Amino acid sequence: MSSEELVTTAEDGNLSGPTFTTVDYTVFSLMLAASVGIGVYSALKGRGNTSSEDYLLGGRTMSPVPVAFSLLGGVISAISILGNPSEVYAFGTQICTSVLGIILGCLFVHQVSLPVLFNLKLVSINKYLELRYKSRPLRQMASGAHLLYGLFLMGLVLYAPSLALTTVTGLSTTVSVVAMGIICTFYITIGGVKAVVYTDVLQTSLMFLGVLVVVVICTLDLGGVGVVWDSALQGSRVEFLNLDPSPFIRHTFWTTIAMGLHYTIYLFAFSQISFQRLVSVSNVQTSKRLCLVFAVGLSLLYLLYFFSGMVAYAVYRDCDPFSSGKINKFDQILPFMVIDKLNHLTGLSGIFVVAVYGGVLSSVSSAANSVACLLWEDFLKERSCFRDLSNEGATKALKIISLGAGVIGTCMGLLVGQLGGVLKVVTNISGVITGPINGIYIAGMCTPWVNTKGAVVGSLTAFIFSAWISVGNYLYSEGEAGVLPLSTAGCPESPAPPYDTVYLSNTSETGTLLYDTLVISTLAEPSPTASVHGSPKYSLYDISYSYTGVMAIFITLVISNVVSFCTGPLSPSSLAAGVVNPTCGRLHKWLWKIFRGPETAASDSHESKGGNDKLEILTLVE
Repeated sequence: MSSEELVTTAEDGNLSGPTFTTVDYTVFSLMLAASVGIGVYSALKGRGNTSSEDYLLGGRTMSPVPVAFSLLGGVISAISILGNPSEVYAFGTQICTSVLGIILGCLFVHQVSLPVLFNLKLVSINKYLELRYKSRPLRQMASGAHLLYGLFLMGLVLYAPSLALTTVTGLSTTVSVVAMGIICTFYITIGGVKAVVYTDVLQTSLMFLGVLVVVVICTLDLGGVGVVWDSALQGSRVEFLNLDPSPFIRHTFWTTIAMGLHYTIYLFAFSQISFQRLVSVSNVQTSKRLCLVFAVGLSLLYLLYFFSGMVAYAVYRDCDPFSSGKINKFDQILPFMVIDKLNHLTGLSGIFVVAVYGGVLSSVSSAANSVACLLWEDFLKERSCFRDLSNEGATKALKIISLGAGVIGTCMGLLVGQLGGVLKVVTNISGVITGPINGIYIAGMCTPWVNTKGAVVGSLTAFIFSAWISVGNYLYSEGEAGVLPLSTAGCPESPAPPYDTVYLSNTSETGTLLYDTLVISTLAEPSPTASVHGSPKYSLYDISYSYTGVMAIFITLVISNVVSFCTGPLSPSSLAAGVVNPTCGRLHKWLWKIFRGPETAASDSHESKGGNDKLEILTLVE
């Protein structure tokens, strides 16, 4: 297929033509059939295990190898596969240093959060908040935030890649969303977490191999890694050590580390999706090894996706398909490259689409399974109509809940496409929610003296501040993240423009797809206006979105500590066993002995009671 055949009218900027062959459809269909088959097999194999814990956690006896794959599949979505290359293509390699933040986050999980959470033998991660702060309303508040975020993420993960991949498959976004939603709903309903984990093995492998094949072939066609690197250097794409301390610069060494750290802490340390996998193995030592494997695997996957963006730039350094109107979103760059440069290799388009949709299936199935778990454990299990159910009855109820979660997620996928400009605000807010929740958990584990009132006031303050900044950024920000130079001088099908290099501003694409909870540029319309030169005037609303999560954590920790000291810090003996990090627990006892003296039975009783009764707002929530 020639380049001319791929170009459509300027009105929609999409690609048309026979982009998907019979072989491609066959490869794609086989992947879908294999996913369904694994779900059916898991259901048949587990017919004798009827407990809800087996359905949700695999009986806590799952093999670590498939769990390791599932951990990666649960946090890497198709949005990452398409968005991270486009980030490097348009903005350069500074985002690669976010891998350092990912590693720091994994070390935090390994040393601080995982030992505490694993040994408590929880099913819902939010149960920890009830144990630590002695407040069920606080647990349900966090669970409600997780549920809203999980359902919205399901819709986003279903819709965004479908929109980008219309360039390859020719399928409408509606057909794509419904088909993926039905398949995910089917196998998570019948097979539970085991079906999700074992299908994740297949899908995660395809996510890696599909992109790797495309990258290797294109790199060899270009002449090797050296050519790719030289092209990136000449195109001003290479930047790793921008040490500018300004918080208003979109991506620097510091902002990307902060983004990677928060991304990992939320999606790995305190996410129900990852928690269910980390506690599905037999002991904490195995779980900690999984944490290290996850750090290595996630770093390698992201580096591959980042490098694929460099490859795409090397391929199109003289004829940018966005500037020349062949694509209308940067997230379409990899799909376009596959059909434009590799269409002569039969079946390769199918392999690439399988890789992307593997990310769709793994992310949606993991999110739907976690939504079912949270609904059951935090809201329904203790209700009178469910309390006396047998193990078999509870498992049936969970299957019905899983079915409902899948249906709602699919409907969200269809709804997302109708949100338009509102989506940017909603997606920003969904990211804002995660920071305060992280802060509550970290305060609970690392600052044992923080009481319930402090935790709630701190998290609400952080949420209000972060939401205010994010919405203000959307409404009032005047700062722009300029896209790096793009050239159309080498395009053969049209006359060269008056200037060889095109500069674009990025007024609508203000978020990276590494962090899936922020602005998704797949859904934004890029603005082809010229960049405004001169010194920009920054306001509070122009603080880099990369700091949103860590700012929320910091505010939560500071306010929760201040409020707790003002209202009466908790004593060491008032805490439930095993809810704080051991090192922090020893520090707590030492400080309490120095400043408060030995504990007495009366003071112990008072502190324990205070943890339950001090905050009237929680009673109202309940």
